Amino acid sequence: MRTCQHPNNPMTASDTEAQLRRLFLAGLAGDELAYRRFLQELAGHLRGFLRRRLFGWPDDVEDLVQECLLAMHTKRHTYQADQPLTPWVHAIARYKLIDLLRARGAREALHEPLSDEAPLFGAAENDALEARRDVLDMLQSLPEKQRRSIECVKIDGLSVAETARLTGQSESAVKVGIHRGLRALASRFGVGRQSERQA
Repeated sequence: MRTCQHPNNPMTASDTEAQLRRLFLAGLAGDELAYRRFLQELAGHLRGFLRRRLFGWPDDVEDLVQECLLAMHTKRHTYQADQPLTPWVHAIARYKLIDLLRARGAREALHEPLSDEAPLFGAAENDALEARRDVLDMLQSLPEKQRRSIECVKIDGLSVAETARLTGQSESAVKVGIHRGLRALASRFGVGRQSERQA
């Protein structure tokens, strides 16, 4: 039975860890209902974790949540029952996220660094608002047409055709604007992070 938390007394990360670990261990012991509930609750936490890192790519978030859940299911035998659950879950989610970003060729552009200290069971709403504010601030450095194209397609989820109609540009101009804008942001903000890591 699902227990509701009082708004003034939200679950802490350690409460969430304990609850998910208990459900996961029960599922490993054969309790199908507990395992299903574990997957459902974990999916919610993964969505918040991945949404903060894939801001502007909402379609990829759900796909990646499903990939993470499938990987955790197939690798469940690797979990050591005497260890905390969070590092094991975080490692799988992080590797899946890195794989996606590598495939998209945008590992650093517009994304939060993938540090091991990043909380998995954090306050997703505040983080999402902060991420949106950060991205919008970064976009201000772009020419208006590039900025509007990225805002409409990558943030607001409009199609290229809708964006073209809204901005008065051709569809190819919208695509070129997005490509050039993202490339400019990647070189402006991504290279700085890379050189910091090398220092």
